[in-house]
Amino acid sequence: MNVLVWLAAILLILMLLIGGKKGARSFISLFLNFGVLLLTVLFMTDPNANPIILTLIACAVISCINLFYINEVNSKTITAFISTIITIGILLFFINIVAKNALIQGFGEEEVEELGVFSLYIGVDFAKIGASMIIMGTIGAITDVAISITSPMREIFNHNPLISRKDLFTSGLSIGKDILGTTTNTLFFAFCGGYLALLIWFKDLSYSVGEIVNSKLFSAEMISILYAGIGVALVIPIASWINAYFLVKTREKNKISK
Repeated sequence: MNVLVWLAAILLILMLLIGGKKGARSFISLFLNFGVLLLTVLFMTDPNANPIILTLIACAVISCINLFYINEVNSKTITAFISTIITIGILLFFINIVAKNALIQGFGEEEVEELGVFSLYIGVDFAKIGASMIIMGTIGAITDVAISITSPMREIFNHNPLISRKDLFTSGLSIGKDILGTTTNTLFFAFCGGYLALLIWFKDLSYSVGEIVNSKLFSAEMISILYAGIGVALVIPIASWINAYFLVKTREKNKISK
């Protein structure tokens, strides 16, 4: 417990020194997001609740916290929020199909021994839970990329107010290309770091490459990473176009009003 407190204190101090008030809000947002996730999990235990609907609501709230609470309400956060919601909506259709057909819901055979004393008849649709896990795993990366594109695009627009919509959109895509590679690699190495013990366990069990790839635990995480990568790739043109349209439209309205 002391280690957790010390690490949290160091994180808070660094965020205050580097980020100031925004850093303090970012630190508080960690606990707010944790509270949202905890409430979502508690509501999911209700057999009458739809896990996917709850997850979408939670993702919307988390996006509001990460965008509007930390960065306040402005053009870049509004367009980033709209882009995030549109991207999640596009992914949702494919996530629901893959989650059912890939049979990644529920627990893997490696977990059977640990769960043997518990009853699995809890009245929850594990297929929808699997889809919810994928959606929740993508929201952070998508929101991060969306604001990382809309923020510099607004700076470009402020320094060059006469820039055309096409050039502004192209600038957003150029920014996104630089972000895309690093973000997808970050997702991959986060998986490797979090599941390094699992990979070592697979080796000790003498699993072949085919058995590892077809393992439910491995497949579920890899599908989440791939969907997060797809979401990141989709949000780049969506955020670039929406932000370019919004900024140029605002400029045209200001000209008309004058």
